[in-house]
Amino acid sequence: MKVLWEREIPADEIVVSPRPVWKCRSCPMYGKRPSCPPHVPNWREAREWVRHFKRALIVKFEIDMERFEDEKREALLYLLAREEEFFKRGKMYAMALFPGSCNLCDDCPFERGEPCRMPTKVRPSIDAVGIEIGKLVEINFSESVLYGMVLIE
Repeated sequence: MKVLWEREIPADEIVVSPRPVWKCRSCPMYGKRPSCPPHVPNWREAREWVRHFKRALIVKFEIDMERFEDEKREALLYLLAREEEFFKRGKMYAMALFPGSCNLCDDCPFERGEPCRMPTKVRPSIDAVGIEIGKLVEINFSESVLYGMVLIE
């Protein structure tokens, strides 16, 4: 995993709609991970939540597709570390948003109906709460990349 860039944006540029959530329904992880719908705030609630932020950080990660699960996990941990950095600088409501479903655990107990092992670390995915990442970045499907976000303040 390599961080290609980080870009801070005004939070009022973030578009929240039902479109990404409906796309989530076609994902095989839908409803199986705690970062996915219906286990996260719905898009209407998320839209209201995002309105209370002024800034957000978008992070573009380059991923080696041969090591996708491991590299995605590294990206999630990176986002959580950035969230913690903002928190320590007084941004107490800073919140990371994952690129897709959580894969912090190699073997997710939540998928088997058991409690999440890392409930204090799991965060919603960007799509799961209805954020249209394509309105914020140019998506190029020939790239092996993921996008993460941290709502800052």
